[in-house]
Amino acid sequence: MKRLMFLAAAGVAAISLSACMDGYHHGGPYAGGYVDGYYDDAYGPMYDGYWGDGDVFYYRGGPNDGFHRDDAHHFRHDNGGGAFHNFHAHAAPHPSGRG
Repeated sequence: MKRLMFLAAAGVAAISLSACMDGYHHGGPYAGGYVDGYYDDAYGPMYDGYWGDGDVFYYRGGPNDGFHRDDAHHFRHDNGGGAFHNFHAHAAPHPSGRG
């Protein structure tokens, strides 16, 4: 009986974790409500953000700001060997309210 309950709990956990992994947080470090990467401060302070499709980063400068797409690649997964510094920030909520 304990084994069946454990397997059921593991299945529920796997389904709930996959609910937010629909393209807005894949392709980059994202776990436990945080997002990691490297940033060169080109846009000024960053409030939060998420890795979108194609590993493009979307960020906000504040809680009331809209999302901006980083087409110039000022957010990266690696340090780029330049003036990039690492960041660890709260992941932005999914724009649709899911995840």
